[in-house]
Amino acid sequence: MGSKYLDIFGKKISIGDYPTMVASPDNYIHLTTWNLGDHDGEIIIDDYCLLTPGVRIASASKITIGKGCMFANSSYVSDADWHGIYDRATPVGKTSPIVLKDNVWIGDSAIVGKGVTIGENSIVAAGAVVVKDVPDNVVVGGNPAKIIKELDSSIEGLTRIELFKDPLGLEDLYDQIDLYTLKNNSFLGYLKSVFFRKDIH
Repeated sequence: MGSKYLDIFGKKISIGDYPTMVASPDNYIHLTTWNLGDHDGEIIIDDYCLLTPGVRIASASKITIGKGCMFANSSYVSDADWHGIYDRATPVGKTSPIVLKDNVWIGDSAIVGKGVTIGENSIVAAGAVVVKDVPDNVVVGGNPAKIIKELDSSIEGLTRIELFKDPLGLEDLYDQIDLYTLKNNSFLGYLKSVFFRKDIH
């Protein structure tokens, strides 16, 4: 949704099947790789992932994102400092690859820094800054991010991976929901909504 507000810059950017990407004019999605000199950035996003408005993923080495990962508004993932501590005029600074395993959820305005691996099913809370590896099945939060909760791996919830296993069935389900929720709509109702908006409650 809002595909014209998706900004892709650089080479070696790939995304798998059935992604959901939602962008808006005031909050683009940015996927950026730096491919210059000794740096050959790469972004690999696997199947079923969700990217929402303002998500930024920037690579000067390699960022690998597993299946079913979700990125909330304005979350940021970068495998580089982009400038050195002392040599601030020359990009790219230090770089180190990032790996997000399957079903990771990056919260609103969270930041994932260079060299980090985030384990399967783990959640990065809103506003967290992740600078060290995160194990499987935990919630991390704060700056720097620390484990604040362990998830019960025996509880099976619905993931995007499960949701999209039968994409044709899912499409049919959404069609049925649309038919049900829109069954009382009419062309006359549409015209009223266009010309008499104040009367619509």
